[in-house]
Amino acid sequence: MSAVYALYSTPDAAQRAVDNLHAAGLGDDRITIVSGEPYEEYAFAHRDKATWMWPIAAVGGFAGLALATWLTRMTELAWPLPTGSMPIVSWWPNLIVMFELTMLGGILAAVMTLLVTARLPSRRTALYDPEVMDGKILIGVQDPGEPMVVERALAGGEVRRL
Repeated sequence: MSAVYALYSTPDAAQRAVDNLHAAGLGDDRITIVSGEPYEEYAFAHRDKATWMWPIAAVGGFAGLALATWLTRMTELAWPLPTGSMPIVSWWPNLIVMFELTMLGGILAAVMTLLVTARLPSRRTALYDPEVMDGKILIGVQDPGEPMVVERALAGGEVRRL
């Protein structure tokens, strides 16, 4: 993997670098941004904000609830036990199984969505520098077509090559 990246001390400098990369013709899909804290007031922090996690988890929960309702009802109807003039399908004890399978469906759907959207596991190494945890902001491009253009766009930071 070849990469060119720069470390910035302030979010203003990082925003200028992202703007310079956009002006050089690079899209958001090619730019890597890593920071140790969120910078919500800057535009570079809002490019990956929308996810489908909640709706997919809700669908997984509803699927778990439907499966649990079918499973408990069909089990009780398949082996009817004498209940002394009471209904064979008893909803109060079934609520425990229904709750557990609802939670299982929602959790499994959320974890699968996380793995897919985070592209985990990945064979490609991620662009990272340990100084990010010291407060620096990493702005970089993996596999740059023209490294000199990217280096000029990243001016103002500590430019490094991999």
